Amino acid sequence: MNKNKDKGAKGTGTIALNKRARFDYHIDERYEAGIALQGWELKALRSGRINFGDSYALAKNGEVFLIGTSIPPLASASTHVVAEDRRTRKLLLHRAEIDRLLGAVERKGYTLVPTAMYWKGNRVKVEIGLARGKQEHDKRDSMKQRDWQIEKQRTMRAHNREG
Repeated sequence: MNKNKDKGAKGTGTIALNKRARFDYHIDERYEAGIALQGWELKALRSGRINFGDSYALAKNGEVFLIGTSIPPLASASTHVVAEDRRTRKLLLHRAEIDRLLGAVERKGYTLVPTAMYWKGNRVKVEIGLARGKQEHDKRDSMKQRDWQIEKQRTMRAHNREG
């Protein structure tokens, strides 16, 4: 049996990352959720058409939804369907996970933030984080830390070239 049969397939790896989420929030826990998609949306995702930056997750009526994700349709794939690119999509989680998320959002003041969308086999998964908003000084600390890492890499590269 060939375990690596889909290594070169189109539908492998990361589809989109929400880098803004890591900058704006402290992410305490991460959950993997399935997502209910239509056929034309899968074709658009395979071609890399997605805007994930303005997305957020909302828990209501015992379900979790992904809101604000834009998946523009391919002209060739959706000729017979009226495609709504920013529609609300249902996230698929176990009941216990949904209850845990609802409790944290309602009682502890957390926010649900989608951090990544990726392929797992032939299925699309969304990683959502249970997050707390960062204060302005926390964001400045993040920027300083990032700048320091970049400067450190430059110094190491320059040092390695000389030696």
